Amino acid sequence: METRAGIVALRPSPPPRYTASSAPTLAPRPELQTTALLTPLIVPRTTPSEIRSKLNAKREAGLPIWIASAGSGLVARLLEEAGADCINTFSGARLRANGMGTMAMMWPILDSNEQTLRYTSEDILPAMGGDAFVCACLNANDPLKDMRVVLERCRSMGVESVSNIGPSISYVDKDSQIYRVMNKSGITFQNEIDFLRLAKEQGFVTIGLAFDEEDSLRMVEEAQPDVFCFHAGNTKGGRRGYDSGETIDETAARTEAVNTKLRALSPGIFLVAHGAAMETAEDAQYLLDHSTCDGFWTGSSTERLPIEKAIQSAAAEFAAIRFSSPRSAR
Repeated sequence: METRAGIVALRPSPPPRYTASSAPTLAPRPELQTTALLTPLIVPRTTPSEIRSKLNAKREAGLPIWIASAGSGLVARLLEEAGADCINTFSGARLRANGMGTMAMMWPILDSNEQTLRYTSEDILPAMGGDAFVCACLNANDPLKDMRVVLERCRSMGVESVSNIGPSISYVDKDSQIYRVMNKSGITFQNEIDFLRLAKEQGFVTIGLAFDEEDSLRMVEEAQPDVFCFHAGNTKGGRRGYDSGETIDETAARTEAVNTKLRALSPGIFLVAHGAAMETAEDAQYLLDHSTCDGFWTGSSTERLPIEKAIQSAAAEFAAIRFSSPRSAR
């Protein structure tokens, strides 16, 4: 106790000193003896060489490559467990998970790259087991970012594969005024080609994508991606799907017409099919049977559409519940 100017102050006692012999013995608690609580979460990583080896092994085994989009960790985990080789992330998938259409990413309502990088890091990667690799689909026309820095961020979080659909100007019709205005303002497909070329130089596994024959040929010839997807158009079906009226045989024919020219440019490239009338697994099978594609890319087909159907069905069953016997008013 000390006294200063009439004020009485209490000096706190020093903390007790424990030794190995004096420390209390705690009984073990079995419910706490789990690996998850004893070790930090460490996200599995896959190197570019491992990714390429896996793709080559599937080709040699005569098995199709499966790329699948995911807008949430749960969907990513389920797709990986089902056998997807690649989980791709992009702002359109994230918006689909919120009930919007893919094309919502074309409007200036968000920073698409920031959204993709953030949910890939926080939602997707922690949910993955390491069997599938993650491809971040990025916006190469982002005026606020140096894409070299964006690639560094991808690598730092363990993402060793990137694509140009985040969004891509190849979505936009070339004969439209908006396409000409966007090009004039510096939003070009050339930026997407340059981005994938840079990514390939840095060792990333690159996945190119385009919506028409002209862009497809340019992308493969100039960027030389490891994998290329001719995007036949937005997937039909469900609440937000767009049905152009095209049949699966027409989608397959258009896809193969582009494939033939791409094979001439790059014989060893992996080609995957996506979009338009390819809505179901049966559609994907038909497309593989009627094209030279090495695999397929699913988006809405394995996330938005099955989620809509499953929740609507389960919710309808709960909504139909009634009391087994009449209840009087209280």
